Amino acid sequence: MRDVLKDVENNIQLSDPDPVKRAQIQMRTPLPKRFYKQAAVVQDGENFAVHLDGKPVRTPGKNLLALPTEAAAKLVAQEFEEQIEVIDPMQMPVLRLVNTAIDGVATDPQAVLEDILRFASTDMLCYRAEGPESLVERQNTHWDPVLDWVQTGVGARFNLAEGVMHVEQPRESIAVLGAWLARRNDPFRLAGLHVMTSLTGSALLALAVEAGEIESEAAWLAAHVDEDWQIAQWGQDTEAVARRAQRHHDFVAAVKLLDSLD
Repeated sequence: MRDVLKDVENNIQLSDPDPVKRAQIQMRTPLPKRFYKQAAVVQDGENFAVHLDGKPVRTPGKNLLALPTEAAAKLVAQEFEEQIEVIDPMQMPVLRLVNTAIDGVATDPQAVLEDILRFASTDMLCYRAEGPESLVERQNTHWDPVLDWVQTGVGARFNLAEGVMHVEQPRESIAVLGAWLARRNDPFRLAGLHVMTSLTGSALLALAVEAGEIESEAAWLAAHVDEDWQIAQWGQDTEAVARRAQRHHDFVAAVKLLDSLD
């Protein structure tokens, strides 16, 4: 399913999963000029479609670009409005996510759900550093509250391990998490959760944000505890900063989409 989602993105000229390389390729690819004067949201039955100068927008798969809430559709319309002279998909993360949901996730939501569960079975929050103490304390501070919520709020207990040795998670916990996700099988919600999971490396962080148990920026910080500790010791390079900024841009878009669905 990750390959399917990537193929959907590639159809809209996202030619490399690495945001820096993608930007470099994008700069060499002529972007289409903005051809419309106005982007608007129009109710279409129970859904809300995005129109450009009165004409409905289609996804790369030729499906109608329509969302279940007006707020969600307005996010996409706003991205179209923010394009000035050219249409740059790199600057339209909600549109990319919505296209993925409609053309990819909607065709097989179960596969996306299972992929999120695979992340959970080796979730980053369960793998702890043996040292130094300062890193261990950071991990405990940022990660333990999320695991506590998963146990008390979701009913799933996860085992911890030190280092990189694989730790088997209880099958009952994965099943409980699967049932929790099954109640969130809307393609747009699943797509948002999948993107957040992929960008943070933690399905548990993504679910905690979606449930309102942790603020999105706190989750982003928690996802980068190890990286930030390394930066504090050795500094950072320009490309790493650019990659993280682009990933954060996409993460924020996923959070906004999830919020707009409620």
